[in-house]
Amino acid sequence: MTGKAEKGCFAATILTLFPDMFPASLGHSLAGRALANEIWSLDVRDIRSYATDKHRTVDDVPLGGGHGMVLKPDVVSAGLNDVADAPGRRIYLSPRGRLLDQELVRELAAEPGLVLVCGRYEGLDQRVIDHHDLMEVSVGDYILSGGEVAAQILLDAVIRLLPGVMGKEIGHLEESFETGLLEHDLYTHPRIWNGMEAPEILGSGHHGKIHAWRQKQAIERTKTRRPDIYRRFLAKNEENSGESS
Repeated sequence: MTGKAEKGCFAATILTLFPDMFPASLGHSLAGRALANEIWSLDVRDIRSYATDKHRTVDDVPLGGGHGMVLKPDVVSAGLNDVADAPGRRIYLSPRGRLLDQELVRELAAEPGLVLVCGRYEGLDQRVIDHHDLMEVSVGDYILSGGEVAAQILLDAVIRLLPGVMGKEIGHLEESFETGLLEHDLYTHPRIWNGMEAPEILGSGHHGKIHAWRQKQAIERTKTRRPDIYRRFLAKNEENSGESS
């Protein structure tokens, strides 16, 4: 799926060996509706189209030996040069990159667009990363077959923060990670299901007490399930307290 971005539209540009993998999930739900409404645009480029030999070779053996193959610098660099006018940061999806978190998502959502390079094989020649000043970003401490799924994860997180994508702006501000905590437990009707009753406080109509209950839930869930996030939450609160005193 290709096309030039309209003025004011968030422009996502993808360099990949598998262009048919897009838009995939990004063509559905919130992201899909936003794409149809031209809140964001998608320009997918086939890295193989920048190869110059008759076999359209995009990889070669690693210098110094080792297993696997490495994406060739001349081919990928030609692709990046071809999208030089595309707006936003240049990002290489890599397991050794900065971990994608909500803070980084907010930063990227403030950009006019993004150019994402989807790696394959053992990775990308370091000279391309250095020459084009690519920001390396990881979506988690695990290995994927390539950067395409990682690019979709990153874009999904970013697109939902673009103005006009979510119906109520307050909605995403109360989600996990936005407050520095995991989200509290959620309940809906019926009040009693399968012999289990939802917490009585949620039917009290007392918004102050409900908010306090949800905050306590969020703290407890974060403390037990993600102590790393809980420590950052405490540190930030201490920092804010110090600034206000």
